[in-house]
Amino acid sequence: MYFDDVSVCLSAGNGGDGCMSFRREKYIPYGGPDGGDGGRGGKIILRGSENVSDLTRYKFKPNWEAGNGFKGMGSNKYGKKGADLFLPVPLGTQVFNENSKDLVAEILENKEEVVLLNGGDGGLGNLHFKSSTNQAPRQFTEGTVGQEGTFRLVLKTIADVGLVGFPNAGKSSLISLITKAHPKTAPYPFTTLQPNVGILEYPEYHDRLKVADIPGLIEGASKNRGLGHRFLKHIERCSVLIFLIDMSAHEGRRPSKDYLCLRKELGNYCSDFLEKPSLVVANKMDEPTAQENLDEFQQDLSIKTLAISCLSEEGIDELKETLYSGVRDNSLKYQ
Repeated sequence: MYFDDVSVCLSAGNGGDGCMSFRREKYIPYGGPDGGDGGRGGKIILRGSENVSDLTRYKFKPNWEAGNGFKGMGSNKYGKKGADLFLPVPLGTQVFNENSKDLVAEILENKEEVVLLNGGDGGLGNLHFKSSTNQAPRQFTEGTVGQEGTFRLVLKTIADVGLVGFPNAGKSSLISLITKAHPKTAPYPFTTLQPNVGILEYPEYHDRLKVADIPGLIEGASKNRGLGHRFLKHIERCSVLIFLIDMSAHEGRRPSKDYLCLRKELGNYCSDFLEKPSLVVANKMDEPTAQENLDEFQQDLSIKTLAISCLSEEGIDELKETLYSGVRDNSLKYQ
């Protein structure tokens, strides 16, 4: 299962209590106070990890607590600090306060750390209360309670290239062909129900691109029809978009209408999507009517289109080069 939107209840550790103690040793009848301070409570720290793909662990375990500080002891011994709790999250995770709805943190880099909640302060031992008028203080303070809160974690996939298209357009087939990702593929719509990110290698450039397979959109996605909002949000952080259009025109579909509908849904959800560089890719060119449909598509829209076939691998090498120059050299513009 895949989860990209979860709520969690987090509690930092409580501070340990201070200690009331007096030095008692042979030949030292008036040793005085020697109670140590309590240890500070552990923090809640979010850490970005490229090895974590979603938020599933927090769906099934929403409550997390850092370690409490230990109590102070006699002989001026301070209590041990509570253990910090590090919570790994995928890159692209946003953290919202569940009550105020404010964005409080955003994790974008691998190993990036954000202290979300601080632990409580340790209490003071009676050593701190000694004075000229109070030689044997019995006062000490208790540790304070650590911060706590309820937060909403929302994942927005980070990728260089986002594949956008209607269900069964061939996005999963394409990403499995050009990267090492292996999403489920089948000849029916909605095979992909979660974003998949693959790595497109360029050994000759000693470089790589991240490619995200966004689950198929449908008309009305911007109004949250189907799982529209859940899927559309993953497009936000993609640098370049590929509009993958099925040129087989199965079930009476018209490729030009599909493309215009995809643009409309993106713009209705977020107008900034219309400013992203993009490439229109005509897929399934191995189908008997594909070339005729492509000619009609170009006649209707006059848009430069790159033709490919995931079955015969026609145009795949050209697509890879076009994507690399589009991302690294900003050679692509929005259609």
